[in-house]
Amino acid sequence: MKRAATITLLLALGLALSACAAGSAESEHAASGGILSQLALGFWHGLIAPVMLIVEIIDHFAPHLLPWSVRFYEARGTGVAYDVGFYIGLAGSPVLIWTRRPRRG
Repeated sequence: MKRAATITLLLALGLALSACAAGSAESEHAASGGILSQLALGFWHGLIAPVMLIVEIIDHFAPHLLPWSVRFYEARGTGVAYDVGFYIGLAGSPVLIWTRRPRRG
């Protein structure tokens, strides 16, 4: 029961946070903001970049499978702050950190 609740919570959290994926209306609005919003948006897109790369590949080969259009990188995030945030987020991505864990045993 606890495992099902954890999985449900993670799925709900993932869906809520995917609203800020590159290419969405919310993302475009944030990208047109100031330096701080571009830095935070770039950081977020860097964090979810490994997952979004897989989603974008799926969308490329099966274009009608997903009900939305996905982008790996925000086209309107043209400032240096967005780029810096993206690379910082990419370096701190949970997927990359998980693969760098030392193995026990």
